[in-house]
Order: sequence, then C-alpha cells, then structure tokens
Amino acid sequence: MSERWRGVLAALTNPDLRTVLAEAMHGAAIPDARRRRAIARLVELGLVREAADGGVQFDDAAVRGILNENPPVKRSGPGRFLDAEGRIDRYPAGQTEREELLRWIADRTFKAGEVLSEKETNERLALLTADVAVLRRHLVDAGLLERTRSGSEYARVESTER
Repeated sequence: MSERWRGVLAALTNPDLRTVLAEAMHGAAIPDARRRRAIARLVELGLVREAADGGVQFDDAAVRGILNENPPVKRSGPGRFLDAEGRIDRYPAGQTEREELLRWIADRTFKAGEVLSEKETNERLALLTADVAVLRRHLVDAGLLERTRSGSEYARVESTER
C-alpha cells in the first residue's frame, strides 16, 4: 500500500513547493461564479481560509492536521496482518488465514530451489518481524519451508498444490 499521499500533502505545507506548483498550474482565469464555488469548496475542505482583504489564504495547519491523522487503512488478504511498514503486527487466529499469510510470506521471501543458510533465512525474515525464530517455525510447521538434512540450511518447499 502506497503512502505517496503523505508526501503530496507534506509538499503542500512547503511554501516554495506550493509556489512552483501554482506556477505550473496557472491557467486561464475562471468566471467569478465558478471561482466562488471553488473557494467555498476549498474552505469547506479546510485547505484555505478567507483572508481579511477578501482573498483566500492557504491553511498549512489543516494540511498538517491531516498528515498527523492516522486514517484506518482497509486491507484485505494477508495485508490485514501487516503494519504500515509491511511487517507482521499479529498472526491470524484462524488456521486458514494463518496459512494464507504464511504462504504469502513464503512466496515473496523464498525462491523455489533456493537453499539458504540459517543466517540468510533470518535476514530475510527480519524484514517482516522482530521474532524471526517464531516466523521460521511457523513456516516450517506449515510445510512451506524445510530444514535441509544437515539442519544448517533452509529451502522453500516446492508444492504442486495452490
């Protein structure tokens, strides 16, 4: 999930960036009635406020307030169990959902036929969780990852079922 909107809003709080953006967007003047409706909408959204001289002024505080909000992100699938940084924030209680999350992790973390040392395996899993041992154990228990005969390496289990 992209957090690009935060960068766009943050750019709007920078006066230099706003000036360049306004220059780039400068077009033909609009009729007064349309201008009044546009101003009313921008005031309603909290992006501008009416100035004492009758003009409008950009409201940095409103944009900063939006940036500080933490809107709930409706996620589906395995993404429901990841935080904003894409790390596991909880494991699903249900077996089906847990298997779906683990399959999703295995598919994105390990390639078929690839054999990794425990250290390499842990480094990859560390991108997803602080407790790599628990995640590694879940992947092994789910039959998605296996220890090699020597016990010092891990490999993605190739499955024909999906």
